[in-house]
Amino acid sequence: MEMTTTETQRPYTRVLGCLRGVGLRPTRQRLALAKLLFEGPDRHVTAEILHGEARTASIQVSLATVYNTLHQFTAAGLLREIVVDSQRSYFDTNMTDHHHFFFEGSGELKDIPGDQVVVAGLPAPPPGMAIKRIDIVVCVENKKYLFNNN
Repeated sequence: MEMTTTETQRPYTRVLGCLRGVGLRPTRQRLALAKLLFEGPDRHVTAEILHGEARTASIQVSLATVYNTLHQFTAAGLLREIVVDSQRSYFDTNMTDHHHFFFEGSGELKDIPGDQVVVAGLPAPPPGMAIKRIDIVVCVENKKYLFNNN
């Protein structure tokens, strides 16, 4: 992606507009974390991964602040939280309709295009409720591992 003169002079222009566009106050920590998250290709991160990236970039921010910021970005519609088990959540910058493969051995998430998954026999939602979206996480592991441990 080629940068315009304005983006070259003001490296936070894009994320500043993003945060203001959803009504979040652009604090120093939010701007720094948003820049790490959103200036690049879509990806999946945990709070620990993002905290490590922040430290590498000499951004002074606590792990608690990273967690809070990720949840604020999710509530504002900038991220999707993907819960793969009771101990692990990922945050996804790709807000399009899609699902995920979760590779149990490596902990990696990989996108599955939304049109490649068909859900049949979905029950009606409870009275007064509407289905917002369906998130599917398909957990996979190496066949070699499966067959060697039986």
